[in-house]
Amino acid sequence: MTTPVTIIGAGLGGLVLARVLHGHGIPVTVYEAESSPTSRRQGGMLDIHPWNGQPALEAAGLTEGFRKLILEGRESYRVLDRNGTVLLDRRDDGTGERPEVQRGELRQLLLDSLPHDVVRWGHKVTGVRALDEGRYEVSLADGSTVVTSLLVGADGAWSRVRPLLSDATPEYAGVSVIETFLFDGDTRHSAAAKAVGAGSLFALAPGRGILAHRESGGTLHTYTQLLKPPDWLAGIDFTDAATVTARVVEEFDGWAPELTALITDSDTPPVLRRLCTLPIGHRWDRAPGVTLLGDAAHLMPPNGEGANLAMLDGAELGQAIIAHPHDVETALAEYERIMLTRAAAEAGDDDIYKIMFGDDAPHSMVAMMTGAEQAS
Repeated sequence: MTTPVTIIGAGLGGLVLARVLHGHGIPVTVYEAESSPTSRRQGGMLDIHPWNGQPALEAAGLTEGFRKLILEGRESYRVLDRNGTVLLDRRDDGTGERPEVQRGELRQLLLDSLPHDVVRWGHKVTGVRALDEGRYEVSLADGSTVVTSLLVGADGAWSRVRPLLSDATPEYAGVSVIETFLFDGDTRHSAAAKAVGAGSLFALAPGRGILAHRESGGTLHTYTQLLKPPDWLAGIDFTDAATVTARVVEEFDGWAPELTALITDSDTPPVLRRLCTLPIGHRWDRAPGVTLLGDAAHLMPPNGEGANLAMLDGAELGQAIIAHPHDVETALAEYERIMLTRAAAEAGDDDIYKIMFGDDAPHSMVAMMTGAEQAS
């Protein structure tokens, strides 16, 4: 009989793994720190790729459901300079292969495909330790513990499971992000909505940029990004939204008002995120009964691959366990060999931040995008 699987983290990768295992009758439990599926906003838009994300959803038996979530027209993108001049404008003509969906809706699709008791909400992991005979004890914030002999860390950048395998910790990548939202953009923020266009916006200059995309219902979701030291904004009280906003928009002095409005007119308080990464080629020695997937294994700059890779990790780990139901170690070794090699190759690609925020921005971004189109 296959060993029951314990997954830490109910992100996309962990849920794909749970779905694949459940579909083959393998018992699985997911422990998630969040109190419910709606306790926080689940990120923005995701383009689901045909070489990783889509096969993962196919393995989970959810292709039809995924197709119903696609927001038409969102594969459009445009590049602007600081003055609002459009340098590149590519419309979604329906022939693209990377359809866009909202992360929260995709996560809910996965949750709805599982029995309600598979995910244990409000179970924050505070630590994990190895016991004897390849077993592990997971400590929870409520004082309880869980013992398992097959443990998967799908718990993101600051994984509590990772220390069982590796002493690597995420390091600041030099990019700080301020996240804002404008709701009902077409009616309440028409100039900003026009600048964003039908899909994604890249308004760039050396060292900084305003990136935004159009979600459902006219929501404009913005990630203002700056190359800054890790202590930038460290002394600011983030409960004072006006002060934070004023400090951020100072960095865009002289920019077109329809672009800075994506910062100043936010309908939600600004949120600071400092981007971190694990070392390129991060790997570990095989340890009995435990492995990692997604950001817990290969945290990299957001280049459009992270969620897709996490889902493929989950699908392939599930398939390996199904293929070796009485030999967990062979399953984990097979999975890690492929996953770690793939992750190293993805992380070794050109640094997207040098392209977006280098001395030749935004023209370097235009060159990259037009070059990619010609190559395809």
